Amino acid sequence: MSPPPPPPPLGRVRRRPAQVFDAALDDVELCAARAALAQGRWQVVRTLLTRTGDDWDRRDHRIAVLAREPYCAAWARDWLLAEPDSADAAALLAVALVRHCLRGKEKPTRAREACRVAAALAPGDPTPWLGLLMLERRTGDDAGFVRAFEQVRARHTDHHHAHHLMIARLAERRADAGPDPLHEVYDFAAWAAEGAPADSPLAVLPVVAHAERYRVLAAAGVEPGDPVASGHWAGRRARQVLKAAFDWWLEWEHEGHPRRLVDLNFLAHAKVCEGRGAEAAALFHRIGDHATPEPWSYPDRDPLAAFRAARDRALGTG
Repeated sequence: MSPPPPPPPLGRVRRRPAQVFDAALDDVELCAARAALAQGRWQVVRTLLTRTGDDWDRRDHRIAVLAREPYCAAWARDWLLAEPDSADAAALLAVALVRHCLRGKEKPTRAREACRVAAALAPGDPTPWLGLLMLERRTGDDAGFVRAFEQVRARHTDHHHAHHLMIARLAERRADAGPDPLHEVYDFAAWAAEGAPADSPLAVLPVVAHAERYRVLAAAGVEPGDPVASGHWAGRRARQVLKAAFDWWLEWEHEGHPRRLVDLNFLAHAKVCEGRGAEAAALFHRIGDHATPEPWSYPDRDPLAAFRAARDRALGTG
């Protein structure tokens, strides 16, 4: 028998201070549901996920953020006791157990089984497979990771989070190969971007690939620890990729995509490293206070300090 869920915390839920990294980004409804879940009111989460429907990128973003909460798994089990056939509750529990596993507080076999159970309850939902992809990213081999990615993509071809995880994984191959412009991570990013619809945010994937490959090369000592001084974004191919991604953003800016701020942070970081201050400034205006740890932390920097310093330089407020 599962242990009973913890009691709700006394008093008000502690609000997160401004200007810290918040995985919820600018999703106000998600923030409200997360606060309710911290008090054990999983019914608010049920309403949120019902309303989200099959907007897969938004659903997966919301579940991934909720799953970060310390008591999420306990409340998801409570929800399942009340509604044993709830695909939403099963998906939330699965991703929460994956999070526990990645923090060393759950066995991979239990997290993997929870993902399988959730997938069986909703065969068309990519969310349980995203949970499995996150798990395989850290604990599995290449074959298992690729299988999980293919399962996500079979359900949502342009899945944003899954493609970012694939880019990060591919970038880690052949770390000793040096700054090879023909590395497979660049080929995959170009393939995914070119095959996506014209308005798809996957157009930014080649920029993400450059940042992830820099992370790997800098950690291996091949590139310097200061990304601006590295020259990694100065090559011909990098310049072409950055121009194409920035031009895409100017034409197709997605105010409604739940993870667009992830892309904007990668793009702003790249423009800073390229030395294009005016373009970086335009992106920082859109980002506001919604910074993301990646890629500002690359390779081992204080991400908040790096973000603030880059923003101040670009906006002339330092």
